[in-house]
Parts: sequence; C-alpha cells; structure tokens
Amino acid sequence: MPGYEIFGDAERKEVEEVLETGVLFRYGFDQLRKGRWKTKTFEEELGRRIGVHYCHLCASGTAALTIALAACGIGAGDEVIVPPFTFVATLESVLLSGAVPVFSEINETLCLDPESLKSAISPRTKGVIPVHMCGSMAQIEDIRKICEETGVILIEDACQSFGATFNGKALGSFGKMGCYSFDPVKTITCGEGGAVITNDRNLYLLAEGYADHGHNHQGNDRGLEGHPILGTNFRISELNAAVGLAQLRKLDSILERQRRNKAIIKDMMSGVPDISFRKIPDEKGDSATFLSFYLPDEPTARKTASELAAAGVDGCTYWYDNNWHYLRQWEHIKQLQSPAKLPMMLLQERPDYKKLHLPQSDAIMSRTISMQIKLSWSRQDLDQRMEKINKVFKQC
Repeated sequence: MPGYEIFGDAERKEVEEVLETGVLFRYGFDQLRKGRWKTKTFEEELGRRIGVHYCHLCASGTAALTIALAACGIGAGDEVIVPPFTFVATLESVLLSGAVPVFSEINETLCLDPESLKSAISPRTKGVIPVHMCGSMAQIEDIRKICEETGVILIEDACQSFGATFNGKALGSFGKMGCYSFDPVKTITCGEGGAVITNDRNLYLLAEGYADHGHNHQGNDRGLEGHPILGTNFRISELNAAVGLAQLRKLDSILERQRRNKAIIKDMMSGVPDISFRKIPDEKGDSATFLSFYLPDEPTARKTASELAAAGVDGCTYWYDNNWHYLRQWEHIKQLQSPAKLPMMLLQERPDYKKLHLPQSDAIMSRTISMQIKLSWSRQDLDQRMEKINKVFKQC
C-alpha cells in the first residue's frame, strides 16, 4: 500500500501553492487564495474518477462514515449490520451515531456474506455497511439487491479499497453513499483525510452541511450563511487536500504497479502446497493492496505467520489476533468501554457482544494471512522475498 511510499515533487508543489496564499481553510477567503481551491479541485476530480455526481472531502474515513450515517438519517436505536472483520472505525462511527451494530458473518471474500446478511435483517434494521476489505470487494451486487428488496439503506465502507472496481464500477458507488479513507497507509493519502460520495443531491447537501457545523454554504459571506441543520466539524484543511490531490493524479500508475507486484508474487506462491487464495468476485477490479491466503487450519496458520516474520518476510498479518481489525480482540467494543456515555447504553434491550459467536467468520479468520503489497518492490526484491517464503513453507 503506497501512501508514504511515493511522496515527491508533485505533492510539494501542491502544498507550496497553498502556503503561498496563506489560506489553509477550505472555505472563503476568495481574494487571498489566488484562485487555488485544493479541496474543491480534489472533489471535482474524484467525482469524475469514481463516476458519481457528488463528492465531499472530509477529515478522515471515520468522519466519512459518521457523515454518511447522519445524512441518511441513521441514529438513535437503529440497527446497522456490519462485518466482524473491518477496521474498528466502522464500529465506532455506528456506536457514536447512536445506532446499534449488528454483526453478520463474512465468507471467503473476507467481506459480508450475503446469505448471512439476509438472516441478520430485522424490523429494526435501518442500514447495512459492507466493508470492502484489504483492497478487494464484497459481493456488492448481491448485497445491493438484498438492501433494495428489504428497504435497508446501503452505505459502503470502501476505505480499504480505493481504486478498486466491480465489473468496471467503482467500489463505493453502489449504495446510497460510499466512504473512503486517505490516511497515511491507504492507496492514496492526504496525511489524514476521507471522502463521502453519492449521486443523491439531497444527501450530498446534508453531508457537506453536517461536516461543517450545519452551514449551508450559500452565498459568499460565511458569516451570513444559514444553519438549517445541526452539524459538527469534520472539515479537511487545504494542506491535506493538496497532498491528496497530487496523489489522486498518480492513481493509475499506483494501481498498475500494485497489481503487477501482486500478480508476480501470487504466481510465485501458486505452487506452494496447502494454501488457497482469497475469493475475489472480480479479479480485474482488485486494487491489489494485499495478497490474502488461507492455510489448512489455525495451528498451521499461526506457525506460518510466526515463521514468515522470523524469516524477514515483513508485512504479513495474522488478522485473528489483530487488535484493530477483528472482533475477537475488541474487548472495549464487547464491553462498551467508553469515557462517553453511549446512547446504546441507555437501551434496555441491546446485543450482548460478550456472548457473540460467529463460527463461520472465526473459521475463516483463524486460517487467514494477508501480505501487504508494496509499490517499491523491484523484481530482485520479489525474487528474494519468494526465496524466503519457499524456505518457510518447506519447514512447515
């Protein structure tokens, strides 16, 4: 995953143009900024790239999810179905919106299982957030159809799969709203940043207002703008947007290099016995940030992950023990530990996450290792990496 790997002259140029104006705020100061609107430009170019009408750049992927939930009217007491394998921010945004996360199983796509999703929907279900994990896609068309048939709002968390597509259509653009992250280790980075996208003008206006204290951004005088809704501050700065703008313009070359490197290492590993690869619904649309593979059982996966690390094969993650990405280790979520009194704590009937049992997801995650794909690998790096991998698997 690039982000920090490819900073260069393009990023410096965009940042310097902001510093020359002295205007770091994304709104107003028209006369001082010399026609330089990095956030607006990023939003316009991103919208064209993704193929949607509206895009709002914000402070983070977590902010994007929170904005999308608010704009869609999801909040206190509503149930939102989520996968147990995701970055914890997905859960945080749901909980802090006042809604109730309901967990549904994943399948070998490492994303929500459509069949499990059907059984998780209840009369209280207001939304579903499928997460396109580790650079690839959920079975998003199947999930979209289920949401349409049941009247449930689909919000896509594509924070880990920016640039990926399914049948030529960008991930994030299948639901009512889609969310991206541009933090330091994402496909492109703003340093910190995110975006929410939609084709619905009303949802867009609610989103951009909610992210800026409810401002409606009408007219040229910020002091006279209306406040039709309550909101908060999820704004991004022009400096962060400037970095991301330069990176966005590199996306095609980033994806090309990522896909090439992943294809090489996957081809090399295809001869390794006793492993199978993650199911990817559309191989051509994979953004290729990770190569995920399965071992026969949990003991073998644990041993392999440990030996890969010892052999110097960096960037291999055993998610089953990961503190940030799998429910099994989220004790603070299971016990609702928070310095703030969460709205969910006031509900008399709420899920007991300490008793949650997801056998299908556990069976998959306990066997899964994901290898991060880097842009900077040379062919020599790849050959040396494969030599180390072969030694590990000969020992296992």
